[in-house]
Amino acid sequence: MTATSLQLPTAPPRAARIATWLYFGLNGFAVGMWVVHIPSIEHATGITHSTLGLLLLVLGGAAFIGMQVAGPLVDKLGQRRLVPAAGILLGIALAGPGLATNWWTLGLALILVGFGNGSIDVGMNAQAVVVERGYPRPIMAAFHAMWSIGGAIAAVVGAATLRAGVPTQVTLALSGLVCVVLSLAASRYLLEATEPEEDPDEGPREKPPAKLVWALGGLAFGLMLSEGVANDWAALHFRDILGTSVSTAAFAYGAFAVAMTVGRFLTDRVAAVVGPAAIVRWGAAMAAAGLTLVIVVPWVPVALVGWAIFGLGLAGGVPQLFTAAGNLDPRSSGALMARVVGLGYVGLLAGPAVIGGLAHWMPLNLAFILPVVLCVLTFFGGPVLKSKK
Repeated sequence: MTATSLQLPTAPPRAARIATWLYFGLNGFAVGMWVVHIPSIEHATGITHSTLGLLLLVLGGAAFIGMQVAGPLVDKLGQRRLVPAAGILLGIALAGPGLATNWWTLGLALILVGFGNGSIDVGMNAQAVVVERGYPRPIMAAFHAMWSIGGAIAAVVGAATLRAGVPTQVTLALSGLVCVVLSLAASRYLLEATEPEEDPDEGPREKPPAKLVWALGGLAFGLMLSEGVANDWAALHFRDILGTSVSTAAFAYGAFAVAMTVGRFLTDRVAAVVGPAAIVRWGAAMAAAGLTLVIVVPWVPVALVGWAIFGLGLAGGVPQLFTAAGNLDPRSSGALMARVVGLGYVGLLAGPAVIGGLAHWMPLNLAFILPVVLCVLTFFGGPVLKSKK
């Protein structure tokens, strides 16, 4: 007997929804605290930029492994065990980078951070799918918005502690302790259910076709690759292509991030009316249009609008894909989601690197044609969310 099920309480699981919001927020907060302190950690360990780049690949690889390990464990052990355990692991691991003194100690710390991050990523998304089944409307996108809110809180807290001269190891250790406490406090409110009994009249359930799982993963790869491009290259586009100051360049990513966060809070209500396939398709079309503005128009105000449209278009697609993956088969929800989330994460990591490679051969704005093409392909591939075979 597996741990996931459609047998949920008849009343909306409000407490579980709030608890799941909390896990998404603490995950975004933990990742944000690491990112904010990268420069100080790089200085403290004495590593070069190139070494840091390799260690970031180690972090990403550990996260991917964590996703693939956590997926089957979610189905076997249940989300009420796996999600808090992953949150505790991430909180403990977060102290590691602040204590590192050289490249190899930082590498070991990042392996733990990546594994914990990947584990909680799959676990909390699987829990979000279970919670959403107890509601008469979609609620998945708002969970992802809370991840962004957690990251924004980390940026504010990190900036304040750095300005106040608080040692990095103290800040990260206290932040990790907060994650551990919140993980323990929220664990009792998570939902867990058992697999419903088989109906002998219906016969044995068929496993979801592999090609459908790969299709959802491919769409997640394209959308998250596009998101990764904005994360790492939006500000550089303003500085290098449009010739703005560094301070003005920061508004490019800001416009994208704010629009994406707002869009995720709005997506659920729209999805309840038009359906998930429409959110993925027309959101991708909007993203392609916004990034096309960025490519072709050399005026800062228009490019700013373009980055905002790009973020708004990408806001709702990935949550719909994760929900679809988690609902393909309740018996193996975690394992299926691990594949789709994992492929999306590969795209998120690959995007900045691929664009960087293309930028050696062409202007940076022309390299953005790649995510535009991927968004167009997503528009045509979006109807796969309606498919059952």
